[in-house]
Amino acid sequence: MSEDNTGKVVWFFAGAAIGAAIALLYAPASGKETRRRIGETAVKSKEKLAESGRELIDKGRELYEKGREIADDASELFESGRKLVKG
Repeated sequence: MSEDNTGKVVWFFAGAAIGAAIALLYAPASGKETRRRIGETAVKSKEKLAESGRELIDKGRELYEKGREIADDASELFESGRKLVKG
């Protein structure tokens, strides 16, 4: 998942949760039933958002490690070039 798409996924789930809560408010059910449904929807949405957050953190770690490897490789190349120039 790219960085741009991860943010979109999080907003999608947040919008879906809000939409579901509004739909429940307009559904013909008792107050107790509606509150129970809203609670269940909130828990499910919280879990999905937490999962998306974990995926975001994992992706950030992967990108950090790749950047670190590239920086290490560049440093080694620089040192090799410097040694060649010095003779």
